Amino acid sequence: MGNAAETKRRLLAAATEEFAERGIAGARVDRIAAIAECNKAMIYSYFGSKDRLFDTVFGESVGRFVLDVPVDIGDLPEYAGKLFDQYEERPDLLRLATWHRLERPEGKWVHEIFLANKIRLNELRNAQAEGRLSKHYTPMELLVLVQSVSTAWATTNAELGASATIPREKRRELVVDAVRRLVAEG
Repeated sequence: MGNAAETKRRLLAAATEEFAERGIAGARVDRIAAIAECNKAMIYSYFGSKDRLFDTVFGESVGRFVLDVPVDIGDLPEYAGKLFDQYEERPDLLRLATWHRLERPEGKWVHEIFLANKIRLNELRNAQAEGRLSKHYTPMELLVLVQSVSTAWATTNAELGASATIPREKRRELVVDAVRRLVAEG
């Protein structure tokens, strides 16, 4: 049984790399199998199809992300900093999310992501109602802005060269400061 678990682990790692790099349409099961050092029939045996393999990879990625970076409504600036850290350390997470939005907008995890965001929006709404958070932005606006600021450096075009000229610590500092200003009382 340990051998099967190890094969599955290698397949998921190889698929994560392949899907993050090429998306669902561009990913090839032959490459995934070669990287995982197993027969491509194992992909179909364990996952059924390339689409279901992507769903598994994406679901595990989102689940790990949510556990690694839980929302902290009481400290949104630091939450944005932790999001920034994750995107710096695991750029595949943002790429998988982008491919999911582009190629699987009605995919398996849409409902779960909607529910997670609904919980975040309710937490923001409650914090505003209790006076713990400025009402300058609606909860939806605030969540979109916090998420956007946290991904700003990871999504900036390479030609700008910002990542090469501004050290990571400074970029993180800027993310935290920007969100601190977003949530500050007007």
